[in-house]
Amino acid sequence: MAAATRTDSSNGYIERLQKAVLEYDLDGVERLAQEALDHGIAPVDAIEKGLAAGIRDVGERFGAGELFLPELVMAAETMRAGVAVLQPHLIRGAERGDRKRVLLATVQDDIHEIGKNLVGALLTANGFEVVDIGVNQSADTILTKFAETTADVVGISALMTTSMPRLREILVAAEARGLRARGRFIVGGAPVTSVYAQEIRSDGTSGDAAGAVTLVRQLLASR
Repeated sequence: MAAATRTDSSNGYIERLQKAVLEYDLDGVERLAQEALDHGIAPVDAIEKGLAAGIRDVGERFGAGELFLPELVMAAETMRAGVAVLQPHLIRGAERGDRKRVLLATVQDDIHEIGKNLVGALLTANGFEVVDIGVNQSADTILTKFAETTADVVGISALMTTSMPRLREILVAAEARGLRARGRFIVGGAPVTSVYAQEIRSDGTSGDAAGAVTLVRQLLASR
């Protein structure tokens, strides 16, 4: 009976976190995230099954024309506030010296970061060290930071068709600087397909944050 009660409680908090994003409950999501932690909800479940599920739903509605940009922004801010409470409690795996490092950035002329932030949160939950340098980052900045941090994987995202060419530019620049052999370069973003990722000679892409973690694991295992 106790196990069943725990399951019901877990599902309830996950559903409420999802609903908080759908209803843009910026005032209540932090309290709800803390309550979920207090009731033993795994932070990774609260993020992926709760907050991330909510933002995916909002994204689908936005793509279908049912919601508008201000609503998408409010939902993203709500998700970000919840993740900020949960992320410090994620299991961080091995000690820093033994952890693989992933550098994340959104390309120049693009300020979208919802997907990038989710990928970063789930990578942290799975024991990776994440260095997120933010949005609107040039190829030079990304590659310089890659060299400085000796990252094992670089994840670059473009959320608009107009910024997608920047992905190719970064990969070409990395090749020219002799950096491609030093790490793996993965790409992502709503308009990025597996065909495009292969065409620009990246090391792969994924359609969601959980898949990105799997991709990173596979790439590092094959090195």
